[in-house]
Amino acid sequence: MQTIHSLALPKATLLAPMNAKSQGKVLATSGTSKYDLTYYLKGALAGGICCSITHGALTPVDVVKTRIQLDPVTYNKGLIGGFRQVIAAEGTGGLLTGLGPTVVGYFIQGWFKFGGVEFFKIQFATALGEEKTWDNKTSIYLASAAMAEFIADIFLCPLEATRIRLVSEPTFANGLAGGAKRLMAEEGIIKGFYSGFGPILLKQIPYTMAKFAVQGDAAERIAGSMGKELSELKGATKLGVSLGSGVIAGVAAAIISHPADTLLSKVNKAGAGGEGSIFTRLGRIAGEIGFMKLCTVGLGARCVMIGTLTAGQFLLFDVVMDVTGAEKFHFHAPASRK
Repeated sequence: MQTIHSLALPKATLLAPMNAKSQGKVLATSGTSKYDLTYYLKGALAGGICCSITHGALTPVDVVKTRIQLDPVTYNKGLIGGFRQVIAAEGTGGLLTGLGPTVVGYFIQGWFKFGGVEFFKIQFATALGEEKTWDNKTSIYLASAAMAEFIADIFLCPLEATRIRLVSEPTFANGLAGGAKRLMAEEGIIKGFYSGFGPILLKQIPYTMAKFAVQGDAAERIAGSMGKELSELKGATKLGVSLGSGVIAGVAAAIISHPADTLLSKVNKAGAGGEGSIFTRLGRIAGEIGFMKLCTVGLGARCVMIGTLTAGQFLLFDVVMDVTGAEKFHFHAPASRK
């Protein structure tokens, strides 16, 4: 009987989700009935929409950033100067090079990334219980983001490889379908589409971990400075917090992931790093560039791009979630900690 008694849940625990719902809150361990397949699909849809729109809108910035990384000798006049150089050489249309792969690739990536983060963090919260969830919320953000991003990158990598080839060689093909077809025909699936899988993981996983953990913490702190919890925010205030915390998260994530982003841009350029395995090629590229340049070349443009992009993503994610009627999951301090 002792064993059976030890497995029994206290009455307060059983009633907690009901009490929380009556107060308009979602506890860290609120029941799975609220967060079902429909919720995860809404989160995935919101993620796909916010990522495709923001990455697509920033394609011109990404084109210039990639050119600076690939050819810093030619594109040595900074972000604004880079815009002028691309327009002078290719016309304004040159700034939209790779738009197709960007929109499609990042819709798919956003679907799995944002949807995955929502799924994994709720599963962790449900398994750990209220107290442990609150104590380990940063670790939950980090682990959820890493797992979701790994899955997302399997689908993103071929499209990113195609985009980079189109940007580095504007005459390579006309659009996504033509670029992907030629890349596969000339280099095969593994070398053509997945040469950058290692770098994309090294770039995207730390980036996404920092992005979600920093944004979550920053949003809680901003809301706390107003004497509120995130679930209590409404309307313009809620969107303002999403925007502000997104900027902070984006800049932090951009700095952390920039060296791998430079390597990814380089390794997808034809002939980069010579022959050999992907890691051998990456080692040669890193040695040729040098540590300081790896960390700093194109960083200004990337901070502008990622700061803006991340802020826009969290803003649009919340907007789409509201439109679909989904009540976003938030961590809450247990009653015993208040």
